[in-house]
Amino acid sequence: LEHRSAQAAPLLGSCRVQTPAPMDVQMCQSIQPCHADHQGDLSAGQLLKWMDTIACLAAERHAGMACVTLSMDDIQFEETGRVGQVITIKSKVNRAFTTSMEVGIRVSVQDVREHVERLVCVAYSTFVGKPAGPQKVLLRPVEDLCSAEEQLQHSLASERRRLRLYNEQTFSTLRDPLSAVSTEFTRVESIELVLPPHANHHGNTFGGQIMAWMENAATVAASRLCGCFPSLRSVDMFRFRGPSSVGDRLVFKAVVNNTFNNSIEVGVRVEAYNCEEWTANKPRHINSAFLIYQLANTPGDVPAFPQVTYTTQDGERRYLSAIVRKRIRMARKHILSCKEEAPLSVPWDKSNQVYLGYNNVAALTVLAGKQDWEVAVYVHEEVELLCVQVQMEVMTSALHAFTLLADLTLRPLWDKHYLSCEEVERADEEETVYHIKCPPINGGKSRDFVFLLSKRQPCKDGDPYVVALRSVTVTTVPPVEGFLRSEAKCAGFLIHSLGLNSCKVCYYNQVTSGVLPYVAGNLAGWSKSMEETASACTTFLERDLITTLY
Repeated sequence: LEHRSAQAAPLLGSCRVQTPAPMDVQMCQSIQPCHADHQGDLSAGQLLKWMDTIACLAAERHAGMACVTLSMDDIQFEETGRVGQVITIKSKVNRAFTTSMEVGIRVSVQDVREHVERLVCVAYSTFVGKPAGPQKVLLRPVEDLCSAEEQLQHSLASERRRLRLYNEQTFSTLRDPLSAVSTEFTRVESIELVLPPHANHHGNTFGGQIMAWMENAATVAASRLCGCFPSLRSVDMFRFRGPSSVGDRLVFKAVVNNTFNNSIEVGVRVEAYNCEEWTANKPRHINSAFLIYQLANTPGDVPAFPQVTYTTQDGERRYLSAIVRKRIRMARKHILSCKEEAPLSVPWDKSNQVYLGYNNVAALTVLAGKQDWEVAVYVHEEVELLCVQVQMEVMTSALHAFTLLADLTLRPLWDKHYLSCEEVERADEEETVYHIKCPPINGGKSRDFVFLLSKRQPCKDGDPYVVALRSVTVTTVPPVEGFLRSEAKCAGFLIHSLGLNSCKVCYYNQVTSGVLPYVAGNLAGWSKSMEETASACTTFLERDLITTLY
């Protein structure tokens, strides 16, 4: 273990105790056959044990006392290690709140022959101090943030904590009335007796050992459904609800909750019994987690797992809750990734009008044609791509809706995210450039966009009307003071005629860093702004505000 420390102190009750401050803790492990599964890959359970150990050591260094794991957030496994390679795990306290602290964990793998290091995963654990008495441990803040990365992680820790706290209320607001589709044959129940080698240095069952047993039960449940051994790709928060100790019987209950195109969620519940509780059949619920599996080399547009069904009320609850968790995972992944984008705007002038107009419409048509829209039927996620879709049935003609939506200067009348919209240049009847100003979100800066709007009428019966948007750069619209110039790659409307006085309006947006603040609340579940905006759009289109002659 490598330690790099400074000075800090926690508060226990009302007493200050001088202890060194947070530090990096590093572990390097050569992957041996005893660490691997039957395919020679590093066991996910073994990796989780190492990660929990390193995170606990970093937390204890900051707190100056024994600490216990409260939870471990989502884990996305990007790579796997194999026998003979070297795993490096680094951990550090990112931020200390009143009584809990977030520990960041970074895992990488290196092939010593190639001298190439690859990222395996990044994870975040929450720890609390384990006091000698009934009082909670009050932690001092993390100080001496020297690097930009440390300051960034310190800031993002607060945002991740906010997402954790929002999760519970999200489950009561996001459940969609999907048709009931049985998972009972995937149920797995396994029991383990906690022995001294399974206990950590506090006398309680080692958290990493519990997570390894949970991973084993979940893998068996997943393999029962798909008839093979799938790969664990991510973990949706290990939540430790209480301790267990040597002599306890731990019962692991795993079951498939739901499947999503090429992934599957397995829920695991851990119940503990001491001798008296075992005789009386009174379990203690000490842990829960949700593990996400995939099959290797499965095309994204071909479902890899059988469709699941449920036959009980509890099965329905688990099925619907899995949908909510997938939505939250997408929110965390895209809100907190902080990846910089290359410039998305392209220069606009009359010489490239035909090319840009074609590209604009073609990109929207391809986006709308994607399969596997999931989670309330309006989110589509690929490896590094998140798209949203909103569908509206409107009681007006498709031509009337097209005429109103194709005039972007009218959008501030129904979209609260548009402060103003000015026409910059009209190339012809089909291409127009607009400058849009948008209000700040969640205390951020106001933003502005320069959009090329391309509109197309149907070429034949059955084709939709198209209103496509993308960012362009125009020399006559330089950055505006007080506004953050932002970009959109692909957005717009497809309008399908359903009859003389009815149509279906579909809105699409390929989310970029500039657009993300305006949809983040919907993804994580604490906002209904997209639904409210769609309702306002429908009302606007159904009002005869403008007499359209085309």
